[in-house]
Amino acid sequence: MLIAALQMVSTPDLHRNLERADALIAEAAQAGASLVALPEYFCLMGHTDRDKLAVAEAPGDGPIQSMLSNAAQRHGVWVIGGTLPLRTGDPDRALNSCGAYGPDGRQVARYDKMHLFRYDNGRERYDEGQVLDAGGYPVAFQAGSLRVGLSICYDLRFPELYRALTVDPCDLLAVPAAFTHTTGRAHWELLLRARAVENQCYVIAPAQGGLHENGRRTFGHSMVVDPWGEVLAMREEGEGVVMATLSAERLAAVRAQLPALSHRRGSLAEGFSGVRTSSAGPAKT
Repeated sequence: MLIAALQMVSTPDLHRNLERADALIAEAAQAGASLVALPEYFCLMGHTDRDKLAVAEAPGDGPIQSMLSNAAQRHGVWVIGGTLPLRTGDPDRALNSCGAYGPDGRQVARYDKMHLFRYDNGRERYDEGQVLDAGGYPVAFQAGSLRVGLSICYDLRFPELYRALTVDPCDLLAVPAAFTHTTGRAHWELLLRARAVENQCYVIAPAQGGLHENGRRTFGHSMVVDPWGEVLAMREEGEGVVMATLSAERLAAVRAQLPALSHRRGSLAEGFSGVRTSSAGPAKT
């Protein structure tokens, strides 16, 4: 299966971002991708953290979710919809949520980011917890024969989340992100390759990548990593489509020659309320 990570340099303009995301999905689908993934906050990179509250949508309703659903149906592809803010009932709070859509346009899964980024090196300061509520449980979905685990950006630093997701092994882990340039340069590729190797699965990591209109610089380097830790495709900065082939034969060969997943001991999902799994119809191949 051909999969595509879509790299963006999103702006404070919601409608412009939706148009660019729609065009990138179309470009990937026309090139033969069966599954495409957008970056974290593909829909908005605002001037302040509170800007996202103004565009937050109710679950299942709104222009951002409609664009994702319509694009999936129009092109007959699986769409992992990066992230968007969802309302919580408190006008001053939101969830950072990743929705996945099947080729029929139906939402097949939703994951709310569990780990909220906080960083302060004296020059850069971020604290997502000021406006976001954390999600409560891991989520995987079944896309035909493909099991996909969902995560978001800062989650990448918490291997216990991925162990919980892979109690039933995933074929693909998705990590839509907007890593800062500082932290990305130090750890992004290292962590992505580690998650692929330790869980013996593919990783798709669509990222924000470049200098944004709000002055923030994100690291980019959207990539696809194979279960042996090899980077199959990558784009450093700027908008674009990163494509690679997910091979069931490669996945099986890695797990057969080094059966690490079968050697795990004890409860790997301790501390979580359990992985929620959704299922849908067959994937386009």
